[in-house]
Amino acid sequence: MSEADVFSGVKPVEPRHRIDEAKLAAWMETHVRGYAGPLTVQQFRGGQSNPTYRLDTPAQAYVLRRKPFGVLLPSAHAVDREFRVIGALYGEGFPVPRPFALCEDPEVIGAAFYVMEAVDGAVHWDGALPGLDPHARHRHYAGMIATLARLHAIDSEAAGLADYGRPGNYFARQVDRWTRQYRAAEDGRLEDVERLIAWLPKRVPEQQGACVVHGDYRLDNLIFSPDGGVSAVLDWELSTLGDPLADFSYLLMQWALPADGRSGLGGLDLNALGIPTRDEAVALYCRASDRKDLPDLDWYFAYNLFRLVGILQGVAARAKAGNAASEHASAMAARVPKLAAAAWGFAERAGA
Repeated sequence: MSEADVFSGVKPVEPRHRIDEAKLAAWMETHVRGYAGPLTVQQFRGGQSNPTYRLDTPAQAYVLRRKPFGVLLPSAHAVDREFRVIGALYGEGFPVPRPFALCEDPEVIGAAFYVMEAVDGAVHWDGALPGLDPHARHRHYAGMIATLARLHAIDSEAAGLADYGRPGNYFARQVDRWTRQYRAAEDGRLEDVERLIAWLPKRVPEQQGACVVHGDYRLDNLIFSPDGGVSAVLDWELSTLGDPLADFSYLLMQWALPADGRSGLGGLDLNALGIPTRDEAVALYCRASDRKDLPDLDWYFAYNLFRLVGILQGVAARAKAGNAASEHASAMAARVPKLAAAAWGFAERAGA
C-alpha cells in the first residue's frame, strides 16, 4: 500500500478523535465570518501530530486543526503559533490557506484549535510523481523550490513576525530542543542517537541568515495547482525564525534518501523522469535566493535526520499513550533506529 493510499483523503472521524460537532457549529456561527450550516465533519487520514478535520457546509469547505487530547510534550502542538504565522504570511500574499479564527478555549471541543479555508489542488506523497509527465514533474519541483525561496525572502519584521523566534544560533537551539524532546519521549537506548547528541553541538555551523523557516517543508505538505504551481503550504507547527539552510537542506534530503514510495528520490533515473538532479535543485534554489553556492551539507543532513528521530520518538510516545493523531503512528515510530543510523552515517561523512 502506497503512502497516498494510507494518508490521502478523508474518513469518518475515529471514535478517539470525536469532537462535539454541535458546540463547534455554534462557535463557528459566532467566530467565522460567512459561516452557514449545516456542518459535516470528517477526519483527514494524514497527519502524525495535530489531528486535522475537513468541515463541509453547503457554501464552503473549511479545515480544522487541533491539539491532541491528553498529556503533551512541552512546546509541542502550538496551534496558536500556526495560526499566527499563517495569518501573517497570508497578509504578505504568500500561498497559505486563509485563516478564519483561533479558539484557545478547550471547553468547545476538548482542545485548542483553529479554522482555515480548504484549498483545492493536489497533494503528492510519492517523490517520483507517478501519473505526471516529465515536463509536469519538472514544473512541480521548480515550483516547490521557488516557493521556498520566496518564503525565505519575506521580511519577518514587516510581516509582524520579528519576535517569532529567539535570538542566537538557530541550529544550536534546535539541537538542544530536539535532544530534550527525544529525552522526554525516550524508550530505550539507541547508540546512534547518543553519538549524535554528543557530536552535533560540537560542530554547529555558522548561521547563514535569519528568516521565517517552515520547519517541515516537504512534498506532501504542499497543495499544487494543475500547472505545477504551489497553491498552499500546509503544516506550520515547526515554523520559527531561523537559518534558511535548515529548510532547504531538509527538502534536499529527498535526493539523499532512497526511493521507497515516499518522498525519497535516491536510485531513480531523474533525467528520464524530468525531475531536477540534486545539483540542479541546488542551482534552482541558489538562483531564486540570490546565492552563489551552498556549504557542505553533510552536517545539515545529519541534523535533519536527528530532528526527525526526535519527532518520530514523540509520535511513538503518543502512540503508547493512546493519543497519537494517526493509527499508523506506531509504524512511523518504528523507523527511528534506521533513521538514527542514517543520521550517524552523514555525521561520519562530515568528520565525526
